[in-house]
Amino acid sequence: MITKQEVLDVQEKWANGLLKIVETHQSNKEFTTESSDFIDDIYAYDWGEVLFKPTLASDSQFRKDKEGALSYFIGSNPKYSEDKGFALKGWQKVRWENAGIQLLDDVAIAMGNYYFTNSEGELKVEFTFVFRKDNTGKIKIVLHDSHLPYQK
Repeated sequence: MITKQEVLDVQEKWANGLLKIVETHQSNKEFTTESSDFIDDIYAYDWGEVLFKPTLASDSQFRKDKEGALSYFIGSNPKYSEDKGFALKGWQKVRWENAGIQLLDDVAIAMGNYYFTNSEGELKVEFTFVFRKDNTGKIKIVLHDSHLPYQK
C-alpha cells in the first residue's frame, strides 16, 4: 500500500531532483548524466511505458520513452525541436499544492498545481501524476501530465 506521506516524499524528491539539474547546469558541470539519472530514479521507464505529457510541449505533446523525457528536461534533441530544456530555466524553487491525492493499493494519483520560481517570477502549472510502488517498495511515476492553466 502506498501512503499519502510517500506521495509527498516523492513529490519533494522530484522537486529536489529538478533543482539539482539546475544547479549542475548553472555550475557549468555535465548535466546530461544528472538529468538521465534523475529520470531513471523517479520515472518508471525501466518498468515499461510511462505516459508523460510535459508542460511546454505542443508539437510532440506525449512522450512515452525516456529519450522524449530527457529532451524535455534538457533540450538539444533534433527529434524534439521545440524543447528548450525546462530544467535549464534557472528554477530556484518548486512548490507543490495538491488539490487531492487518491490512494489505491500500490498506486496513487495526485492532482493540483505546482509552482516554479526563477528570477523572472513564479510559473503556475497544473499537474496530474500517477505513482506506483513495486514489490520492493520503490515508488516511481507512471503518468506525468502537466500544462499551463487555461487562459481566457
